[in-house]
Amino acid sequence: MKKRHELLASSHLFSGLPMNQIHEISRLGISRTYDKGTAVFFEGTPAAGFYMVASGRVKIFKMSAEGKEQILHIFGEGEPFGEVPVFHGSPYPANATTLSAAELIFFPRAEFIQLVTANPSLALNMLAVLSMRLRRFATQIENLALKEVPGRLASYLLYLMDEQHRHDQVVLDIPKGQLASLLGTSPETLSRIFAKMTEEGLIWVEGKTIHVCDEQGLRQR
Repeated sequence: MKKRHELLASSHLFSGLPMNQIHEISRLGISRTYDKGTAVFFEGTPAAGFYMVASGRVKIFKMSAEGKEQILHIFGEGEPFGEVPVFHGSPYPANATTLSAAELIFFPRAEFIQLVTANPSLALNMLAVLSMRLRRFATQIENLALKEVPGRLASYLLYLMDEQHRHDQVVLDIPKGQLASLLGTSPETLSRIFAKMTEEGLIWVEGKTIHVCDEQGLRQR
């Protein structure tokens, strides 16, 4: 795992800041360790601060009245989460749980707001990150509302290709059961779609590795 100041400096949230500010932010953060499957916060609890993933993975999700889970985001090393309500004092709008053993850095709300007030460049970085987060939400809403499940899966595989800078294959960053939740479907339906796409020559599946045989075909989906 990277040292804390290296992790902060390489994150989208703090990239470009001078090292004296990085060290100041580093001193403000509080390290917390979690076992796999541990709740970080619950929807509706007061937002005392926000987090950054130092190691491991965290899922952000909501639960329906019927107990169905809908994953909204999955965050990994260097990614912040829970930061939106910090600035307007509202409770956390969703739940956060670790997907693996994780170390998180917690930034207390009051102290961090003081730091942002004194450093306009930090505020601009946070605006950029929140804008990127909003764009991802908009894409997810579009996929869930307007596309059938095969189109959602194709969009996600294309997103991974872009993130992983590959054109021939991608590696799933979450188990298929969690991917089904992220795409708003069931694991059984997702398995059938993987099989159908394989039959059509679009992909072939090797464990967590998805080999892309027809990128243009995926885009047409």
